[in-house]
Amino acid sequence: MNLPQPSGSHAPQPGTGSPAQARHGLLAVHAAVLLFGFAGLLGKTVSVPPLGIVFARALLAAVSLGLFLGWRTGWPPGLAAKKKVILALSGVVLAAHWLAFFQSIQVSSVAIGLLTFSSFPLFVTFLEPLFFAERLHARDVALAVVVGAGLTLLVPDFEFGNRVTQGAAWGTAAGFTFAILALLNRKFVQSLAPLAVAAGQNAVAALVLAPFVALTPFSPSARDLLLLAVLGLVCTALAHVLFVRGLTSLRAQVASVITGLEPVYGIVFALVLLGEVPTARTLVGGAVILAAALAASLPRRTKPGVQASAASRNSCL
Repeated sequence: MNLPQPSGSHAPQPGTGSPAQARHGLLAVHAAVLLFGFAGLLGKTVSVPPLGIVFARALLAAVSLGLFLGWRTGWPPGLAAKKKVILALSGVVLAAHWLAFFQSIQVSSVAIGLLTFSSFPLFVTFLEPLFFAERLHARDVALAVVVGAGLTLLVPDFEFGNRVTQGAAWGTAAGFTFAILALLNRKFVQSLAPLAVAAGQNAVAALVLAPFVALTPFSPSARDLLLLAVLGLVCTALAHVLFVRGLTSLRAQVASVITGLEPVYGIVFALVLLGEVPTARTLVGGAVILAAALAASLPRRTKPGVQASAASRNSCL
């Protein structure tokens, strides 16, 4: 999930609509998160390496979001040179994040990939002071320790020959890169139109990966091409549009909690459609991670209205 946080002059104004609009917003955000969760299933199903998956996803999302922006809202004004550099850097980080995420799913399972990716609040906690003039809070450190404990529970042993261990390592790398992406968005590009940022980041990711794709021989089948189209157009571009639209009538705090359901949706999809049954160890470790992420999404009492680290999930879904 990689949606820049709506804020600044281009941001939707959440919570200002009627009850009916709020219900529509709730449905839109749930639908978006459900589609994001389904992306992991497609990554497991398609017989294409992660490099090809990410290239196709980014290319299709960039083109479709760009066309949508041109049709509905018009192109945003030009960016300052510094923001162009940061946007390009964030696109590279997005590519790295997705590569690690799909590698995790392909070497292990959808559950392992999604749950270990959800460890990103641990990294946000310790990286945040490097990006902002903010000190570490004991509450956030405690939650990061809980996330670390959940990761430890997920790993059956620490032999890298074990595929679950490999998947957990790649998934944790996906969480780390997601944290960097969230913080880059929050610090440098959060005042820009969210869909424009998403389109730009996906375009950069596709451009960066294109030379490697050209040098990597693989032959996707017609079925693979169809699944990749669904991944890029539906589970990425459409999901971004739904999420941004939902935020226009839904509080960001509520959306933050809903996005925590992404692993749940993904695991249920994998169980029903692929027959992937998570082990008891995976479920316990995942529950610990998700509980910590949910707790981190609640605002600190000492700073009303300020969301803690896991709210960064809204900054680049």
